[in-house]
Amino acid sequence: MTDEKTNAFRDNPPGLTVLLNNSSIGITGAGGIGSNVAAILTRAGVGSLVIADFDSVELNNLNRQFYFADQIGYPKVEALKRNLILINPDAEVKIHNRLIDSENACSIFADCDVLVEAVDSEKTKIMLLESWLEGLPGKPVFSCSGIAGFGRTDLIRVDRRENLTIVGDQESDLSLGTLSSRVAIVAAMMANEIIELLAGPDFTCDT
Repeated sequence: MTDEKTNAFRDNPPGLTVLLNNSSIGITGAGGIGSNVAAILTRAGVGSLVIADFDSVELNNLNRQFYFADQIGYPKVEALKRNLILINPDAEVKIHNRLIDSENACSIFADCDVLVEAVDSEKTKIMLLESWLEGLPGKPVFSCSGIAGFGRTDLIRVDRRENLTIVGDQESDLSLGTLSSRVAIVAAMMANEIIELLAGPDFTCDT
């Protein structure tokens, strides 16, 4: 680990940086949840991310997703990789500008320690969860459900089910619209759960 990296994460809880730097996170979906989870984990010091999405950045994404106006029209995975490297130049970011289906959902993320489902389509969400929980047994999976609207942050909760953790209010529909405030809360809670998992139950800060 370089001196620059150690210095960049000097405010992390003592002993945590090494654990995160040696971890790999797989994320399907680089939209509101996926892009923000990736950014938060990169700021925390996660050393490797594998990100898959087939969309391009659009103007209406900028109200909640980790992109900028000069990236409109670029593939999301390419724009997101650029933004993450600006946070931590030492991070390893592997990208897949393609549709993830039942045929490749497991192979692309087989080497990741943790999997993140961050897609809008209910059909794709179910496919991913079924593929990962069956094809990659034992790998922790984090999913989001209910991120729409604004306010009522007390309704956002964490539902832990063995290898699957779901974050959100599990009720609100995307027809209510989405805002960065609520999306960012869910993304931050997901990232926080992932960091806690990677640290492990026996983690204690070094003195």
